[in-house]
Amino acid sequence: MKTDKLKEDFVAAVDYVNAYTDPLPADLLLKLYAYFKIANRNFSHPGSRTPLINAFKANALIQAKNVSIEEAMEKYIQLVNQEVKKIKK
Repeated sequence: MKTDKLKEDFVAAVDYVNAYTDPLPADLLLKLYAYFKIANRNFSHPGSRTPLINAFKANALIQAKNVSIEEAMEKYIQLVNQEVKKIKK
């Protein structure tokens, strides 16, 4: 996938998730979180006030640590298309 098209599709997928109002499974949210952070080169400490949530977020990032930026975008898009949009149907 070309880089410009990939970025465009990634932004569209992020916008779709941000506009999504129904609850999503926690495991899906954690995967989306990790891929989003990697795709945006944002490796700052999870900012939740709840230590357990921070631990889950940190674990999701650790599990995805060998994913490249482009691959993170692709995986985020794939999750949105296969999991989030499937829920809406």
